[in-house]
Amino acid sequence: MSASLVHAIHSDFQQRFGYEPMLVRAPGRVNLIGEHTDYNGGFVLPAAVDKEMIFAVGLNGGTAIRLVAHDLSETFELASPAEVSLSDTHWANYLLGVVAQLQQREVEIQGFDCVFGGTIPIGAGMSSSAAVECGLAFALNHLLGAGLDKMELAHVAQKAEHTYAGVKCGIMDQFASLFGRDGQVVRLDCRSLDYAYFPFDTKASRIVLCNSGVKHSLASSAYNTRRQECERGVAVLQQHYPAVQSLRDATLEQLEAHRAELGDVVFRRCSYVVKENLRVEAACRHLEAGDLAAFGQEMYASHAGLRDDYEVSCEELDVLVEAAKAAPGVFGSRMMGGGFGGCTINLVAPQHVDEFIASVSAAYQQKLGLKLETYQTTIVGGVGAVPVVVTG
Repeated sequence: MSASLVHAIHSDFQQRFGYEPMLVRAPGRVNLIGEHTDYNGGFVLPAAVDKEMIFAVGLNGGTAIRLVAHDLSETFELASPAEVSLSDTHWANYLLGVVAQLQQREVEIQGFDCVFGGTIPIGAGMSSSAAVECGLAFALNHLLGAGLDKMELAHVAQKAEHTYAGVKCGIMDQFASLFGRDGQVVRLDCRSLDYAYFPFDTKASRIVLCNSGVKHSLASSAYNTRRQECERGVAVLQQHYPAVQSLRDATLEQLEAHRAELGDVVFRRCSYVVKENLRVEAACRHLEAGDLAAFGQEMYASHAGLRDDYEVSCEELDVLVEAAKAAPGVFGSRMMGGGFGGCTINLVAPQHVDEFIASVSAAYQQKLGLKLETYQTTIVGGVGAVPVVVTG
């Protein structure tokens, strides 16, 4: 955790508001494997990482809500909680959405002050928005004595994103930020919300993200199309197998038996999702066995499926994964997130990280003429209070 950032946020709060706040750390997340499975009722395998948002929050004794985006040096104010509604200030909406969700759960909001800032790169697919939502939800839950449990806070944060940010996200990002554990990944069943922790040896492998630096305009429309294609597949299967409520329930044998009826595209979309769920389960077994090389093979297979069957990769991501395969000390690599840009996630032996970054950066520059930005991360615990460190 960045002690200097905690100190800066704490000082900013004290200088502006003149009293002692509660300090909270809310991490971003990565998803090691399990892509496009969440909205199909499947499995994901995220972890909280050491890129984070830091919050200083306090009750001010009045009715005003005063928000400060430390990194942007911007402020937003409301005279009272009764005035909470969608605003023209983009960053404030993530926080206001949380307040509105707490109000819907009959939590009486008092006037509060909040300063926040962070180290999560924006647009890298590490869920800065979820960290912002979860950090404030955690702080207000504590300060107001609302008594909501972590899963309820995840729902508060998710609904805030749906209603105030207009993004119909699954619950994985908020869940990972709140439920992360040091040195462990968490397998979440997106249908039942059951979850289980698996060991991840942070000494044996670093997580390196390679940011392609591109975001193709296809991303959002293709995402909606993929959802519809999966739903179409489920509708066909249901006629033959009434128990199939989502692709989570489908088998490869069932898909194969109705391949003609599904048509080539829908068949490939559905078979990717069914195989990806199997890969998540296999990946968890590899972690229990301490076999990072086998885990990495599941990641490569995941990327190939996303590229060829789900068709949400792009040239930049494919070049990065191929370059990773050729680099020393790499266990596995794949695109992470919705696709058509964003980052690849790579598991790299610590002693090879510098060499890995140099060789993949060189390949990216040589093949596409693009400069590569990378982030080294490690797995940490979820949202929590931070002790105030007084520096002399």
